[in-house]
Amino acid sequence: MEAVQIFIQTYLPVFQLRLADILDIAILSLVIYKILWMLRKTSSGRVMRGIMILILAMGLSSAINLTATSFLLNKVVEWGILVLVILFQPEIRRFLERVGSSRFGLVFASAKASPMDLEMAITQTVEAYADLSRDKVGALMVFERQNLLDDVIKTGTALDCAVSSELLKNIFWNKAPLHDGAVIVRDGRIVGAGCMLPLSGNVNLSRDLGMRHRAGIGMSEHSDAVVVIVSEETGSISAAVGGMLKRHLAPETLERLLRNELLADSQEERKAAQIPLLNFVLGRNRKEGDQL
Repeated sequence: MEAVQIFIQTYLPVFQLRLADILDIAILSLVIYKILWMLRKTSSGRVMRGIMILILAMGLSSAINLTATSFLLNKVVEWGILVLVILFQPEIRRFLERVGSSRFGLVFASAKASPMDLEMAITQTVEAYADLSRDKVGALMVFERQNLLDDVIKTGTALDCAVSSELLKNIFWNKAPLHDGAVIVRDGRIVGAGCMLPLSGNVNLSRDLGMRHRAGIGMSEHSDAVVVIVSEETGSISAAVGGMLKRHLAPETLERLLRNELLADSQEERKAAQIPLLNFVLGRNRKEGDQL
């Protein structure tokens, strides 16, 4: 019993955590998770594994007193920060682009589209994609979410119109001037057509994927957008979200996916924007009740 008390008195204070420590650990865990998530299935992931092997080798050489090897590895680590910046430049730039293009402060944002607008856009898109898939007409649409795509819209023709099945089929008709690019949808309205998207840098993609699919995956890697694609060769429908491609979707599956991704986000944004206002109203009513 005395041994247990001595152990508790000796080691327990080491494990006492403050609220700030828990928050610090949570933030660090989130950052590490996001970094690993961004590096998955990419050549940068293999570079990261190589760095981990290098660090283990440095620790092992120090442990068994390999003087020359330790000296060489220490010099490599001294230049490691510069090397990391060079190696991971695309990932660092992608991360900064996401941070810079995010819509902060939903309370002060402009009025969002109503769920009816989004539902109509989804319905018309699914209807058009069913016809395009049957006729094997290539199509590429990007549904913008939190990350603004103004730079992408500038590469095509700016529009401002409602999403309709007939309009989409005319845009993607193989003799139309805008059929090769992507259609950008913001808040349930078409804001751009014929837009050029960044290609994916994932070297592990299937070889049977064409430029349209690689552009769709690349757009989903660089932003949080939902990208839907129709293959010109096979007529199959695909969707890219977060760098992951879901292929051979039926129109019903596509509609369910778009509703889950877009309408759920819209509801969360409205709730986030209403919370500060609700707190203000409740606080004001509470003060008035106290005065009475």
